[in-house]
Amino acid sequence: MARILIVEDSPTNMKLTSLLLRNAGHTVLSASDAETGLALARSEHPDLVLMDIHLPGMDGLEATSILKGDPATASIPVIALTALAMTTDQERTRSAGCDAYIAKPLRYQELYAAIDALLLRTGRPVP
Repeated sequence: MARILIVEDSPTNMKLTSLLLRNAGHTVLSASDAETGLALARSEHPDLVLMDIHLPGMDGLEATSILKGDPATASIPVIALTALAMTTDQERTRSAGCDAYIAKPLRYQELYAAIDALLLRTGRPVP
């Protein structure tokens, strides 16, 4: 069972993603903005972060860059979640340090596959 931090400002998307993760056996931590997400990542050291890109204030790309630039959180895998599905958007998420990219609306099989692959790659627990 992995501990996964969701950083998402949409209550509907947060509820859906939390439900999907809990149904897969994961423990969910949540933040509705990047600043809170960064604080939780630093204090809780989750096994993985699902990062919305369009957040109020600091966006998800900047938050990911900060996470990846901090030795204490650099090894935490980050999956970008965004409604933008262009190739240039994928490149921007990779440049910011995201380890994977999932376009919204979420497809649960794709979400589970990306999470499992990253958890296995980093030696973190997979349900």
